[in-house]
Amino acid sequence: MVNPMKDMTTEEHPAPLLHAVAQGVPIKISARGVCVSYGDKQALFDIDLDIPERKVTALIGPSGCGKSTFIRCLNRMNDVIENCHVSGVIDMDGVNILDKKVDAVGLRARVGMVFQKPNPFPKSIYENVAYGPKIHGLASNKKDMDAIVGKSLSRAGLWDEVKDRLHSPGTGLSGGQQQRLCIARAIAVRPQVILMDEPCSALDPIATAKIEELIDELKEKFTIVMVTHSMQQAARVSQATAYFHLGQLVEKGDTKKVFTSPDDERTQAYITGRIG
Repeated sequence: MVNPMKDMTTEEHPAPLLHAVAQGVPIKISARGVCVSYGDKQALFDIDLDIPERKVTALIGPSGCGKSTFIRCLNRMNDVIENCHVSGVIDMDGVNILDKKVDAVGLRARVGMVFQKPNPFPKSIYENVAYGPKIHGLASNKKDMDAIVGKSLSRAGLWDEVKDRLHSPGTGLSGGQQQRLCIARAIAVRPQVILMDEPCSALDPIATAKIEELIDELKEKFTIVMVTHSMQQAARVSQATAYFHLGQLVEKGDTKKVFTSPDDERTQAYITGRIG
């Protein structure tokens, strides 16, 4: 696998110190002055946000406020959008990942993505999980690949449900199982960060509960950034919360504090349902 951070130093790309500690928690990603525009329309304005390591950070706010735009900055998915311009600094492992010298493909192996709607490949369950490790050369033989697939499915809480039908189509699973398959696919390439863009919005309450339990387990190994429209979900699964409004980051901090005693009246208005 190509290391996207190879030959890149903090001296070449000045950025906030990555491993600064906020309240005793190391910072995995530090965004400073991030602006995003689509043609003449600016979508994000000077976003400053620290994302703690091995915690769940929830991004909340009304539709169209910039949550998904920001999360796409973290793995350079905005690069594929025509007329999208991103500026500022996003520091990860001492490197500004927005620098064009950073290999975006290698970066996306380190920063996995789970989308709103489950999107398994039209392949078998096994091949869905094996696809990334195969592309990035993470397994030298079938035994190694079998181990990666089994471990990834186990971490995604899916192994016991699919171990006897690994060569059946992934699209034949239920919606909740498909989403857990997508999570297994994301973690199979050994990322450090997992981005989740409303991962439960297309699921029923039982499947949502399973995904939330999984997120709670995954944070022991991964840094997770999750966009959600459900404030109840943000309160249940996250340790840090950031509230976006009209392209601005209005408030950020400990989830309990943001929900019980926010500093900004706009946050209070959103949480209590007066805006949204």
